[in-house]
Amino acid sequence: MSVKNRKAPKGILGFPVAPMDEEGKLDLDALGRNIEFLVEEGLSSVFVACGAGELHAISNEEYRSMVQVAVEKTKGKVPLYTGVGGNISHALEQAKISEELGAEGFLILPPYLINPSQDGLYNYLRKIINATDLNAIVYQRDNCILELETLQKLCEIPQLVGFKDGVGNMELNVEFTHLIGDRLAWINGMPLAEITMEAYVNLGFTSYSSAISNYIPHISARYYDALLKGDKEVVNELYENVILPIHRIRKQKNGYAVSLIKAGMNIVGLPVSTNVRPPVAPVEKEHYEQLKVIIQKAFEKYPAHAEPVK
Repeated sequence: MSVKNRKAPKGILGFPVAPMDEEGKLDLDALGRNIEFLVEEGLSSVFVACGAGELHAISNEEYRSMVQVAVEKTKGKVPLYTGVGGNISHALEQAKISEELGAEGFLILPPYLINPSQDGLYNYLRKIINATDLNAIVYQRDNCILELETLQKLCEIPQLVGFKDGVGNMELNVEFTHLIGDRLAWINGMPLAEITMEAYVNLGFTSYSSAISNYIPHISARYYDALLKGDKEVVNELYENVILPIHRIRKQKNGYAVSLIKAGMNIVGLPVSTNVRPPVAPVEKEHYEQLKVIIQKAFEKYPAHAEPVK
C-alpha cells in the first residue's frame, strides 16, 4: 500500500493486549473486543502486537492473525499501527505482513539480545523502515538508545514519522525536540505514561501510550484534558486517587507493565483473562485485589459508562 499521510497519530494512543486462554492460546475474540472498546472510548489510534501485546512471545503466524483482527476492527475509524522488532528477520517479515494487511504504520521495538553500536542501530532501523512504504516510529528503550546524530540521519528517511521515548532521559529529550523539532511526532512511552506526561508535554510531546486506557480510559481522557488545560487541581486529584496508587502496584514486580493491564481489564468485566506467556508472570492475588479496590473507588468518584464488575 502507499501511505499518503506522513504523520503519526496524536493524543492518547491505544495499545491492546494479547488475550490468552487457560492453555496460553491467543483469544482473538477477546482481542477484537479489546480493540472495539478502545475505539468506542475515543482513543486516537490502535497499536497492536507491541509491548503490551507481548510481541516478544508470539509467533509471526499469531502476529498475522492479531493484525487481521485489528484491521477489521479499526478500518475507517482510527489509524492502525503494529509492532515490529526483535530478530531482524522476524521484524522484516512483520513489516511486510503489516503492509500486506493494510496497517498505516509500525512501531519498531529494540533488536533482540545484542547491545549494538550506533551504526549497528542505524542499520537495523534503516533496514526495517525502508522495507515498506508504511509510516514508522522508532522506540527508544532498553538496548535501542539513539544519539542525536543517529536520529537526525534516520530523519532523512521519509517514512519515519515519530519517536517514542521509554527511557526518560530528559536531557536527551530536550536536545532531540529542540534540534529536530516538528520533523517528528514526539510520543511518551514510559511505563504508565500518565505519571510522567506532565513533564513531557512541556517539551512538545503531544501523544502518549496509555496502559490504563485498556480498562479505565475515561480516567486517561480526564487526566490529559486537565493537563492540557492547565487544571492542576484535577491533575493532582487524579494522581492522588488513581494514577499513583496504580503506579505503586506496577512497580512491585517486573512484567507488571503487561500483566497488570490484563488484571485491570479482567476486573472491569472485559473478556480478558489474566493469563500471560513466560517470562512475564501473572499478577499476584494480593496485587489484583489492591488494583480492584483502586478501580472501584475510581468508578465511584469518576463515573463512566459502566460500573466495574464487583
